[in-house]
Amino acid sequence: MQLYIGNKNYSSWSLRAWLMLAKSGVSFDEVMLELDTPEFYQTLAPLTPSQKVPLLIDNDITVWDSLAICEYINDAYLNGTAWPEDLAERAKARALAAEMHSGFYALRNEMPMNIRATRHVELSEAALKDIARIDTIFAEQMQQVHRAQGGWLFGQWSIVDCMYAPVVLRLKTYQINLSDDATCYLNHVLASEVLKRWIDAALLETTMVQADEAGTDV
Repeated sequence: MQLYIGNKNYSSWSLRAWLMLAKSGVSFDEVMLELDTPEFYQTLAPLTPSQKVPLLIDNDITVWDSLAICEYINDAYLNGTAWPEDLAERAKARALAAEMHSGFYALRNEMPMNIRATRHVELSEAALKDIARIDTIFAEQMQQVHRAQGGWLFGQWSIVDCMYAPVVLRLKTYQINLSDDATCYLNHVLASEVLKRWIDAALLETTMVQADEAGTDV
């Protein structure tokens, strides 16, 4: 199985798929392609119609898109355990994952993932609204699981945590203050040993993607 990803410092969608595989203990080979280079598109062109990362190739099965990869791994290797067992909780987790997948445009555009940096950005009202919604999601879930049932959004780790992990890293980079309950979740994610592996690799990268170098150094 091969997972094609972009630069670990910047590629938030790659992180979601990588975290799903790494956290699940599924064996895979990582293929890193530098973003916005001719080689990036030349490599992906014969493999996926989207010519984007992440891309998963598992024997004769090709899956692109982060959430689709998460779902495939859950179906093929985890017997569906990467969603909450309870029907209502599973429905809510899927809704939150889809909300992340299709929304938060202002936050993502104004606060690109940049693990190596500590930055300040002047945020629009739309981005502040996105942050407030993120805070509400994190805080409500921490209150519901009483912070003691595993520390993830639904107590035990699930796909929805993969979807929100890059947002946690953005909040750290741009030093966004959250409520106490939301900060509890943020700190839990940042303490993940699997995520630390990605972060450590990102810190060793030296390539710059200027489009993702937002804000001013702090």
